Amino acid sequence: QVQLVESGGGSVQSGGSLRLSCAASGYDYNNAWMGWFRQAPGKERVAVAGIGRYGSTAYVVVVKGRFPISRDNAKNTLLLQMYSLKPEDTHIYCCTAGWKNIYGLLNPRSYNLWGQGTQVTVSS
Repeated sequence: QVQLVESGGGSVQSGGSLRLSCAASGYDYNNAWMGWFRQAPGKERVAVAGIGRYGSTAYVVVVKGRFPISRDNAKNTLLLQMYSLKPEDTHIYCCTAGWKNIYGLLNPRSYNLWGQGTQVTVSS
């Protein structure tokens, strides 16, 4: 079964840390571009970070330096380490996979497969 399953979300105080994981199965993970997007209630999904097949990365400005993205190809796992969390980081975080990086790592049109998401809540 082709799927992405996120874990690691939760509630933390401002300044805290979380690590999100995304377990991939049922497809050629090593040849996929991977990314993290986030969405707040009633708002559009927006990019957080992306990583290419060979480890190139891209970040949106608001998380650069705080949310390093990485991938473990041996374990078919995508990671997002989140440091210095702020209340405005409160979103549902989804991982995604794609096979034709035509539009760039931060464009949702580059991706074909999406997970259900995990909630991250940061209190002040």
